[in-house]
Amino acid sequence: MDDRIDVAELLACELVTNAYRYSDGPATLRLRRMEDDWLRISVWDTNPFIPAPFDRPATARLRAVPCPGPDFGPEPVGRGLLLVCGYADNWGGHPLGDDLFGSGGKLLWCELAPRHQPPGDVIASPTVLRLARRETA
Repeated sequence: MDDRIDVAELLACELVTNAYRYSDGPATLRLRRMEDDWLRISVWDTNPFIPAPFDRPATARLRAVPCPGPDFGPEPVGRGLLLVCGYADNWGGHPLGDDLFGSGGKLLWCELAPRHQPPGDVIASPTVLRLARRETA
């Protein structure tokens, strides 16, 4: 984990900043150590809109298209989530119904793989493995 602290801090900061800037309600950050020493960072907020590129599978090709921010002046916006996708080993977003905390919203998440694996080893995310098991069942 020590070798991932700086990257985890950057990714958490970008996800929290996104929630703060684009949601009027509360937000929650969660860090979770998963199977095989993977780290999951997730942020829930009350805005149900899932922004690009989190609205596409993690395998989709990404391209930076800066957009002027309507509420934040002429500065380009949208680079933070591209950073998350570039540094994370897996990422995604899910719309949430009104069940969670009495509010709707979304959950944006990313995962970091363990860095202590020997070179050449294929590392599969616990999330990807869980989804693959469901499809074969």
